Amino acid sequence: MAGYDYDLFTIGAGSGGVRASRLAATFGARVAVAEEYRVGGTCVIRGCIPKKLFVYASEFGHMFHEAQGYGWTANGAHFDWTKLIANKDAEIDRLNGVYIRNLNNAGVDIINSRAVVKDAHTIHLVNENRDVTADKILVATGGAPWTDQSVTGHNLAVTSNEAFHLEEFPRRVVIAGGGYIAVEFACIFKGLGAEVSLVYRGEDVLRHFDRDISVQVHREMSRMGVRVITSAVFDKIEDIGGGARRVHLDTGARLDADLVFWAVGRKPATDGLGLENAGVALGKNGCVIVDEWNRTNVENIFAVGDVTDRVQLTPVAIREGAAFAETEFNNSPTKVDYDFIPKAVFSQPPVGAVGYSEGKARKKFGGVDIYKSDFRPMKNTLSGSEARTFMKLVVEEKTQKVVGVHIIGDGAPEMVQCLAVAVKAGLTKKDFDDTIALHPTSAEELVLMRNKFIE
Repeated sequence: MAGYDYDLFTIGAGSGGVRASRLAATFGARVAVAEEYRVGGTCVIRGCIPKKLFVYASEFGHMFHEAQGYGWTANGAHFDWTKLIANKDAEIDRLNGVYIRNLNNAGVDIINSRAVVKDAHTIHLVNENRDVTADKILVATGGAPWTDQSVTGHNLAVTSNEAFHLEEFPRRVVIAGGGYIAVEFACIFKGLGAEVSLVYRGEDVLRHFDRDISVQVHREMSRMGVRVITSAVFDKIEDIGGGARRVHLDTGARLDADLVFWAVGRKPATDGLGLENAGVALGKNGCVIVDEWNRTNVENIFAVGDVTDRVQLTPVAIREGAAFAETEFNNSPTKVDYDFIPKAVFSQPPVGAVGYSEGKARKKFGGVDIYKSDFRPMKNTLSGSEARTFMKLVVEEKTQKVVGVHIIGDGAPEMVQCLAVAVKAGLTKKDFDDTIALHPTSAEELVLMRNKFIE
């Protein structure tokens, strides 16, 4: 390793790349990380964190109205988009600084440049027009929004990258997609006062979640006033002047909007990285193919996070980055366990889930027992809100282990983070039943469901 400039060179300073670089440096490695945008990656800069701040902002719109049932009067409430953007930017700047400080404190060299692989041990720094060498290279460039470029006028729509920096708040929004990004932004814009239409090719949104959750989210979005158009896709987007757009659907329908938003998925960000120069194998969608040790087909080149297209979640990228550093620089071989990863959708109300959906559980285990609870939470009795909470337990029939928990309702993501420990530990339905309820809470329903659901 002494013959190289660095023991590890990381391309991409997102969640996975930062964690891997910091740990490797603390283990004594000489580490550099190249980032062409901002340290922190998609999650911190233009993903999970700013999105959650937008979610909080949009929820206040409902709260002002619902507080009246509890005796509060909020006259003259006004939303200022410009102030929200400025405050969000200030918080992102702070977090960006924290990430930079942590890397510096660990002794990692931060290089603000695009990095291109020249061969298995050489990286070209485009902004500085120089080469550096490394014993090991880690690709952690994440993913990028995908847009359907076959649609005429596709470039008239924005993606999540631009949505966080809009100069003016759009009053009419049309969103393409039915995944978590589409659903979350539909709820955000609606909560902030926009007219929102969501166009999705499938029958129900969130197709990768349990079917009951998908149906319930669809219902709740419609209840809050989001126009959900299913079994349809964009056919054309045109500029109709004055900053307005007209979306033509393949059904013949037309929708006018101030903002058109692509939220139809993300693709691994490997374009222009030069991985082919080192012979790194890529998948059909451009993902870096790796084994269980995060190693590519080239012995000294590795990849973690969304660029591998395994599980596109920030905590997974962080865990993969840590496993890589432990294995390669701390003589502690570590693999990531991908079973029972908790997931959340910050819709309104939000979704939390861990484990198998009912459909996948039936395919894997055969017999399953299903328990459901659908109720109006106590908070909504005086507020007048019609939003409901739905909970579902999926239990393997043979062992009675709880193998899936699915919730939509206030606090669902927080509940599921705690429940993920129980599910991963293999607790049974009896363990849930034997736990005394905490009253009055919505979560108590999780230990009070006794009757199996029979269709």
